[in-house]
Amino acid sequence: MAAGVDDVTGNVPRRQKVQSAQIGTDILKGLAELSPSTSLSKLASHVGMPASKVHRYLQALIASGFAEQDPGTGHYCLGREALFVGMAAVRSLDVAKQALPRLIELRDTFNETCFLAVWGNQGPSVIHVEKPARVVTVVTQVGSVLPLLSSSTGLVFSAFLPCAETQALIERERVTAGSFSAEELNQQLALIRSRGIHAIKGLLMTGVNALSVPIFAAGDQLAGVITMVGAEPSFTADLSGPQAEKMLSVAHALSERMNGTMPGSVR
Repeated sequence: MAAGVDDVTGNVPRRQKVQSAQIGTDILKGLAELSPSTSLSKLASHVGMPASKVHRYLQALIASGFAEQDPGTGHYCLGREALFVGMAAVRSLDVAKQALPRLIELRDTFNETCFLAVWGNQGPSVIHVEKPARVVTVVTQVGSVLPLLSSSTGLVFSAFLPCAETQALIERERVTAGSFSAEELNQQLALIRSRGIHAIKGLLMTGVNALSVPIFAAGDQLAGVITMVGAEPSFTADLSGPQAEKMLSVAHALSERMNGTMPGSVR
């Protein structure tokens, strides 16, 4: 009888299956923690396993779509199936449950793309999109990670999250994009905090405008950001317009429902 094979069924014993599943999930967690990509040796060191063992599991994860390997660098990253599972888990969060009906309401009222983003390990991550009923729409994909300094969504996260959570990503973007001096950025973020809403016009993409509002949970922790995005001339992202007024109303209602508080100046 082969070692490690059940003497009754001829299958791999349940204990061995459980152990293999645990090892596989540890490697998936390692890929997430070292994202966006990592080498085999670094991943093996991170999870505390021999590289040969990690490599075997990675091959199985690649075959099932949970991991991918870059043919150019040889580095590994999470695959589409891992993203699918992760997004399903995120959508079960309270902020998603509460916000999704309001996203539909906003989309139906103004016939513009509306989406919800939460904070991920790489920055603002889009977890749900409601697209309008029109032939040409502004495409925003579930799973997209938005920039902190050149998107209204990212700037709202930058304004209301603790500096310790955003500083490294902000500095990285400032080096590559050079869009704000430190003083200009601080002034911009202070203005967003005072208004409780932010608009950009053509900053991330020419002719495309956006409005974003924060949603707060208990302890006034930022739970997510709702954004409406559309193209000129139908969507001007006017801070005094009906879209902004409705979005602020939705943000207040959602924050109150989640025991959070919107900025006092816009209550």
